[in-house]
Amino acid sequence: MKLTPSHRLYGLGAILLVALTICARNFSRTGEPSFIIPLAAAGVAYLLAIRELLSTPTFPKRVIVFGLALAALWHFQFLLMPPGLDDDIHRYVWDGRVQRLGYNPYIVIPSEPALAGLHTSETRTLNNPEVPSPYPPGAQLFFRAVTAIHESTFAVKVAFVVCDLAIALVLLDVLRCTRQGEHWVLAYAWHPLLATEVAGSGHVDIVGVLLLLVSAAALVRRWRAVAAIAFGLGVAVKLLPIVLLPLYWKRVRLRDGVLAAAVLGLLYVPFLNHGRIPLGSLGSYVQRFRFNDPVFATLERVAAPQVVVGMAALVGFLAAIWIRRRSTEGSSDAFAWPMAASLLCAPVVYPWYLLWLLPFMRSTSTLPIIIWTLSIIPTYYVWHLRAVGRPWLVPSWIMVLEYGSVAVAAAIIAFLRIRRSAAQQCSADLVE
Repeated sequence: MKLTPSHRLYGLGAILLVALTICARNFSRTGEPSFIIPLAAAGVAYLLAIRELLSTPTFPKRVIVFGLALAALWHFQFLLMPPGLDDDIHRYVWDGRVQRLGYNPYIVIPSEPALAGLHTSETRTLNNPEVPSPYPPGAQLFFRAVTAIHESTFAVKVAFVVCDLAIALVLLDVLRCTRQGEHWVLAYAWHPLLATEVAGSGHVDIVGVLLLLVSAAALVRRWRAVAAIAFGLGVAVKLLPIVLLPLYWKRVRLRDGVLAAAVLGLLYVPFLNHGRIPLGSLGSYVQRFRFNDPVFATLERVAAPQVVVGMAALVGFLAAIWIRRRSTEGSSDAFAWPMAASLLCAPVVYPWYLLWLLPFMRSTSTLPIIIWTLSIIPTYYVWHLRAVGRPWLVPSWIMVLEYGSVAVAAAIIAFLRIRRSAAQQCSADLVE
């Protein structure tokens, strides 16, 4: 009996559930084979699911509902797992806590002996305690709001999972408005990084992703003020989407842009230090922090880190200008590629940074990005290396595998497009 696309998707969903369940059970062993192997298996199943989504125009609604239910199951399993002792989420709890106690997170340094009494059992193990917070004001106010309800890493993770759910709902609305298959919501909901980095470790990027998607959805509906404000709020969570600014050219009014800039400025007001905009440890981040950065490391040999960071932003900005001229208004690719280009040149490329790309991967042209979000999985091995006393460095063979996979995928797609174009030209010549 021949399997239908729906049956194949059911089977791939079941494989994802089993693989991610095993991965969740070994979440405390991040980087070890017991964690990476099932996560890699989930990545392969996800890629096969993408093939089904690309090759089938529509799926029954029951398939979509079943797929979302499966995603909820493995999200719940990761949600119950405690994050790593030095995961970023401990800094989030600290930042929210000190704000409510009247301190400025951009000024206070967690390791200062005078502040020892402010710590809780969950904040004593935060990473990089020698520097203040690097997170923009939108993220800071989110930390404060969540910790005001309940001060714990679990509460913050629950808030992130709620944002994840909201993204799926907004994405369904975008798919309906643009008359794309609603099954593409599974391309987002089934991605393994959502399980590990949102429900598992808990990263604030997902809040910014939600705001950016709301902005994109508002553009589709021509709600220009909403689009501009949501974009500004997204930038206030993390700076990465600033490279998308050209996509809003002539799609929002000048007054909408001014309003968004005003909202962004107002978010900084509670944190001003003697009238200056606080940057916290952002400078230290640029100078010191490195991870999975082959392009940045190459450029840093000939230019200062600040210059190379500026170049990374410029690359994304130019990509957005180029795509703005060539793409249609409702194109999801337009949001994915500029951020991917900027991240490619960044000093730090953690797996959770790629969360920003997930809602915008819905076509064959984004296959290299899809491959990247999966080929980055082997970098988790560095967590194991650190546990056994090795340096916090991504081995060269992992970076070759990660970025080589992306390059091969891009080359294959380019070759197929050239061949298809040549075939079409040949057919046209024969007709003439």
